[in-house]
Formats: sequence, C-alpha cells, structure tokens
Amino acid sequence: MRKKNFKKGVSLALTAVMAASLLAGCGGGGNTSNSASTSSASGEGDVPTYTIATVRWTDTWPTDFLESGIMKELEEKHGINIEWQIYYNSDWAEQKSLLLASGDLPDAFLGSITLNASDMAQNKASFLDLTDLINEETMPNLTRVFEEDPEMKAVCTDRDGKIYSLPKKLPLRPEVCGNILYINKEWLDNLGLQVPTTYKELEDVLEKFVTEDADGDGDPTNEIGFSNAAGTAVMDGDLRTILSPFGTMVSRANNYMGLNGEGKPVFMPAQENYKEAVQWMHELWEKGILDPEYFTQDSSMFTSKKQAEGGSKVGLIHGWTADAEAGANADQFVPLEAVEGPDGNHYVENASNYLDIADRELVINKNCENPEKLLAWADDFYDDLVSLQTMYGSISDGCVTDNGDGTYTVNEPEDGSSLDTSAWSNSLRDFGPKYMNPDFYDKVSLPEDQGDGIKLKEDEINAKYVSDDKNVGFPMVQYTDEELSRLTTLGTDIYKYCEAQYAHWVVDGGIEEEWDSYIEQLNAMGLEELVQIQEDAFAAYQAAMSES
Repeated sequence: MRKKNFKKGVSLALTAVMAASLLAGCGGGGNTSNSASTSSASGEGDVPTYTIATVRWTDTWPTDFLESGIMKELEEKHGINIEWQIYYNSDWAEQKSLLLASGDLPDAFLGSITLNASDMAQNKASFLDLTDLINEETMPNLTRVFEEDPEMKAVCTDRDGKIYSLPKKLPLRPEVCGNILYINKEWLDNLGLQVPTTYKELEDVLEKFVTEDADGDGDPTNEIGFSNAAGTAVMDGDLRTILSPFGTMVSRANNYMGLNGEGKPVFMPAQENYKEAVQWMHELWEKGILDPEYFTQDSSMFTSKKQAEGGSKVGLIHGWTADAEAGANADQFVPLEAVEGPDGNHYVENASNYLDIADRELVINKNCENPEKLLAWADDFYDDLVSLQTMYGSISDGCVTDNGDGTYTVNEPEDGSSLDTSAWSNSLRDFGPKYMNPDFYDKVSLPEDQGDGIKLKEDEINAKYVSDDKNVGFPMVQYTDEELSRLTTLGTDIYKYCEAQYAHWVVDGGIEEEWDSYIEQLNAMGLEELVQIQEDAFAAYQAAMSES
C-alpha cells in the first residue's frame, strides 16, 4: 500500500466546528478525530494502510464519522488503517480527470458517485478483477448475498462475466422509491375543493388554483399551479411526476428508457403515450397552470417560490418528501395518491432496481497490495447491523440505539436538523457497499415524522399500485465498452434534441403536426441503434439474473 496525501476539503477550524455539530446531532457518544491522516499516522508495526478516495455531495457536511464509530471499529477489527482522501462533488470532475490521467491512484474508490460507467470502461486496466476474490473465505457475506439476491450479482457483473466493483442495496426503502406529487391541501380547503383522483380532476383543480385566489391574499394572479427548474433534467423529472398518469416512467439514468406494458425496453420520447402526455402539458401551459418561468428559472428561484415566507406560491410540487421541497411550508402539502390516467391505470415510480441497487461502490486499484484484507473489511459492510450504521450513523456515536433485545432505534437529531441531513452528516448514507436482509427491517424503528420514516409511512398511499407487470422501471444494466462509447456519441445529440422539442411543444404546441418529422429526425440521428444497444444490454441483464 502506498500512502498518499490526505486531501481535506474544509479547514481544520471548520472541521472542528462540524465535529461538535456531529456529536450534538447524534446525541453524543464516541470520540472523533479531526483527520484521517492523524489516525493513519498512529498505526504501528506492520499494520497496513489503505488509501481510499471518496466523494461527498457538499463540504457543509462533516466527515468526522469516518474516524469514529463503526468505521473505526471495522478498521480495528481487521487490523488495518484507512487513509481517506475526501473530495467534493462541485469540483470532483476536474480533480478526477487529473487523478486518472496521473496514474497515481489511491488503493480504492468508494461510492458510486466517485467513478461513473465511462470512467470504468476507459480505465479498466487500472482496476482489479474481483471475480475470483469474492468467495466464501474472503467475502462470505457478499457470497451469501449473491446467492440470495441474484440482482446484486447481476448489477455488478460486466458483459464479459467479470466483476470489477462491489454493489449495494439500500435498506429500509419504500416500494414507490422515487419522487411523488404533493398537493397544497391548504389551497384545496380555501376553495372548498376535494383532492383530485384523476388527471382531468387534477387539471381542473390546478386551474382553479391559478384563477380563484387560492392562497386568500386578495390577488388571484400570484398563484402557480406547477413549477420546475430549468435544465436538462426538467423533461426527465416531468416524465416521472406530472406526466406520470400517461405511463411515461423512465429510468434515472437520464437515458429516457422505460419499459412498456409488455416489459419491453422503449425510448419514451418516441412513444405515442409520450405524445399524448406532451399535448396535455401544452394544455396546462395554455391555461396558465404552469409557471411562466418553467423553462428559464434556476433552482434557487424555484425553491424560493415553494418556500416563500408566509406560504408556498405553488399548488403542486414533487419530491422525496414535502419537507425536503417546501421547507417551513411543508405542512401545507399532503401526498397525492397517483391519479388515474387516460387508460384507467395509476402509475408510480417503482425504480428500486435503479435507485436502490448500484455497482461501483468499491473499486480497487490493481496495484493495491494484499487486496484480500481490504475486501475482508468491505465484506463486513454487507452485515445487517453494519449496514444500519453506515446508513444512519453509529451506535457508539449515539445515532442509533441498541435496545438490548435485538431491536434498534434510529434517533432523531438533537440539534433540530432533519434526520435526512443528520444521516448524510454521520454516515456514508447512500454510498459504499451495503446490504440488509429484509427480515432485519422489522427490528429497526425509524421516527415517523423524520426523513425516511415519513417516506415509508407515505408509501402506504401508493404502494398498492406496484405490481410485477406494471410500474417496474428500466434497471441498471451493463454495457460493453463499445456500446458505452456509442451511447455517449449517439445520446448527446439525441437527448438534447428531445429536450429542446419538449420545451418547444409545451410552450408553442404543434406536437401532432410535427411528430412524424420529429421521429424521422431521431432515426436519422441514430435512435434505432441506440434502442438496439439498450435492448441488448437489457437482454444480457435478464440472462445474468437467470444464471445467478
């Protein structure tokens, strides 16, 4: 193992402040140190040190948990030191390019946000083939998981049958594991309206919101029915939320792939139900239901409208939970049960095979010395209790309470922050190897008015619409290096064209008249080849599932 410089994204002074916040948030318990390099330097004798690079979403979240609680306990159990190289998402792309080009890589990369599929394909010669190292002796937990849950193996197995990264499956997740719609119940009550149950009723309610002074301030023109932030993701998000009554669900890979009623992969922006959905969206625009700044405002402007002082200015929002989107105005909103679409069905986002399951959670440098020891450490991450602590924070740090009877309670943060923020501040949260046996779920108690507890409680509203033959999302699939290269080449222009046309049709209309020429242009840009690649990858995924 080669030691490398520890890259700190925050100053020592800020880290110290964060450490104090961390203890307050979890209720204390456990000691923390200010840097991984200090811990690593304390290693004596032949205790090996491994350098691991990881990326955090923001530098406002502390990283001290990496040096305390379950993270430190696992190092001590396996007799190793971990020297963490911490990067932040805002500048990681540039730093990653320099790092990969230098060839001077850490022993491992942790977290699926760290390396993407293209990084893996272009640098595969630098990474260790783990296929034969995942065995009963070195990784008994993961070996068992592969046997019990074939999708965990399928998601990380390359098309050549080899494994270059470790997978995860997030625990304690809802069946409807995506953003849902929330409607402004306060506005409904002000106007004496009922919660809509069909897409046409939803349209009528939203029209009344923007014409009948729903917020009661005397001005019937300052309400917004539905809004969004501009950018390439606006179309992707709309397909999974406001347009969902038309069955337009797509994967979160920003590739616009979905599965039709027969379980066949389709490119959603080329389907007839997509055309119908966009026609309806134009009607909403014509009626003034959509925000005039829908395609031009940035995320901060959008947020300011949802979280406006004195009450939200938006009647329908979408998000993981209402409090995550509306902030202090969250009490105005209630979850909207999936409304009936034109075909009589109710569509929800059940994308667990994309949102909850992923590969690239641990990738090891081929030059890493004694990788078996690092893999044995990683194997413990597939333990139920370890997964609980890497998701919400450590028992010894006070984030989770061991009740002494085989059950565990995830504690509310004492500093008044949300449990979602607390979890990201005190654990790896969504990142890193992870797996919890479903029968362990009932042994864990979550606060019902915090973070994931809210989501699981609200899941009861729409989970009934999830079935094996409907509302199943396009999964995370593996591509050959050549396919991945072609997808990048083809997709760049195709996606931009679809997004531009979507905005044009919502605002200006004309999709019916322009549809045939639109499809011709997509085919000229290589859509048929792009779809064939996705079909081949999906077929390989299904074959991998059946072989596991």
